[in-house]
Amino acid sequence: MPNIVLFSGSSHHDLSQRVADRLGLELGKVVTKKFSNQETSVEIGESVRGEDVYIIQSGCGEINDNLMELLIMINACKIASSSRVTAVIPCFPYARQDKKDKVGKNSSRAPISAKLVANMLSVAGADHIITMDLHASQIQGFFDIPVDNLYAEPAVLQWIKENILEWRNCIIVSPDAGGAKRVTSIADRLNVEFALIHKERKKANEVDRMVLVGDVKDRVAILVDDMADTCGTICHAADKLISAGATKVYAILTHGIFSGPAISRINNASFEAVVVTNTIPQEEKMKHCPKIQFIDISMILAEAIRRTHNGESVSYLFSHVPL
Repeated sequence: MPNIVLFSGSSHHDLSQRVADRLGLELGKVVTKKFSNQETSVEIGESVRGEDVYIIQSGCGEINDNLMELLIMINACKIASSSRVTAVIPCFPYARQDKKDKVGKNSSRAPISAKLVANMLSVAGADHIITMDLHASQIQGFFDIPVDNLYAEPAVLQWIKENILEWRNCIIVSPDAGGAKRVTSIADRLNVEFALIHKERKKANEVDRMVLVGDVKDRVAILVDDMADTCGTICHAADKLISAGATKVYAILTHGIFSGPAISRINNASFEAVVVTNTIPQEEKMKHCPKIQFIDISMILAEAIRRTHNGESVSYLFSHVPL
């Protein structure tokens, strides 16, 4: 593809290389480093004048450093006269801070940090955003530039059909009410039933009580969610499903953050497998947790980049993707 340059940030070089290989491109030359005072320095090592630039940087690891690095890379390409700069952000940072959900006297002082990140990307010079499975779809409305929110659903459906022999007798389960739309879409396409778990929290990252809505007895239960952080919710949900009569429990997540006690919780939980996409690097975590498997979504990102570059519709990827 002419007039296209693909750069990788330092957050997830493996995914960037996979995308580049799918597109038949070489990653552009860029040097990122830190000064002794921890300021980030970026040097673009080739001309981007008149080029269609794509920068792949996921919101993981040292999130604040990686976000700052992305902003500087966008600005560096913009002021170097690139024709367009697209930020490819597989896991969007601060996506869970998308609304004022506090209650009581402090509610008016709760930040909407996802909107702040959107503003920063726009001011840095981004012309277009490509991301995947946003925690809340309204984040797209925080931008005044085009945003393509891709879905991992096609890859998830393929994994289920190829790896779960009893998938025709499965039930798709949402670990909270907010994911009901996601699980009903997958259940409809598999022609199976769905259930959901209503959870009540005492505070962030701590679930107080869970109520299962649906019949999972003698079925394979597949928990589906957009992300898992400390994994308290999905591990409690797995126990709930087993106690309700499920024969096996799988978890399929787009973004496997796995912070704090997540790995030990998964190892001790009754999962057959915890399947995540590689929007976030998982190699180190897989060494400590054999239950974790990953789905490669580099083809979805590569196809989105190709279609964007050629001026084609990206919405086709919502239901079809050649993996």
